[in-house]
Amino acid sequence: MQQQVLESGTSQLALRVYHAGTPARASVVIGGAMGVRQDYYAPFAEWLSGQGFRVTTFDYRGSGESLPGTPDGSLRGFRADLFDWASDYEAVVDSAKAALPDAPLYLLGHSLGAQLPGFLKNQGKVDGLVSIAAGSGYWRDNAPQLRRMILYFWYVLVPLATRLCGYFPGRKLKKVGDLPAGVMLQWRKWCLDPLYSVGAEGEGARLAYAQARFPVLALSITDDELMTWRGTQNLINLYSGASRSFERITPDELGVKRIGHFGFFRQQFRQNLWPRTVQMLERMRRASLVAGVPGTTA
Repeated sequence: MQQQVLESGTSQLALRVYHAGTPARASVVIGGAMGVRQDYYAPFAEWLSGQGFRVTTFDYRGSGESLPGTPDGSLRGFRADLFDWASDYEAVVDSAKAALPDAPLYLLGHSLGAQLPGFLKNQGKVDGLVSIAAGSGYWRDNAPQLRRMILYFWYVLVPLATRLCGYFPGRKLKKVGDLPAGVMLQWRKWCLDPLYSVGAEGEGARLAYAQARFPVLALSITDDELMTWRGTQNLINLYSGASRSFERITPDELGVKRIGHFGFFRQQFRQNLWPRTVQMLERMRRASLVAGVPGTTA
């Protein structure tokens, strides 16, 4: 594993690149979930690199290791929103593509990491998206247990805590994690709109998603405590110009009691769930070869 620093606008992003040393089959950029540090994906990224892929993980600006350049790394007053995070994603895609210009490049997006690719300006460099436990964050699409408290979260806790602190102090509140104010307040706007990001941001957002031509393969987890099956469908169908397919995973078929929203990347699933991502990546690669056009299926 190599640690790198990448410039994105006025911010510096912390990257980790995993490469087994043999000629890579493809590049994979892992886009993380909201408030989840890149080191959470390290065991999976290491394993995937051992399957012959060059894997890049990163922290969005103002999160994880990509903190502001202040002595204490404080987020108070730090300016960043979700469009800035999409720009960070773009910069990482550019870097990964430059490292292996002749190989396919795939995104593996966990939750938010499968939402932001709709806003990438360099979608032509992407050959496919594997979506893991992702969906619309609209509150009515949330799982029932989350809906019981989510309106208090969005209408009381988030505005109040963010206004008082100048950022969202998620670590102290044990909710999501510390996030820049602009990120949290924009996410709030998305989650209160029935059409999520497309409804909150307007026609330009709808067209951005519709312009994506890379195939999207979505894995939905039946005991996901945050995301429902309807929410997954609503998100993936925003990629209206892309080929789209869905798979559902149940704990019973794996002989376990629980997977949940975050479980896919835990090492206990390296023998069963993790290989499914390789199968999905290979399926997209073969489809592109048959079609003769990167990012499309026959």
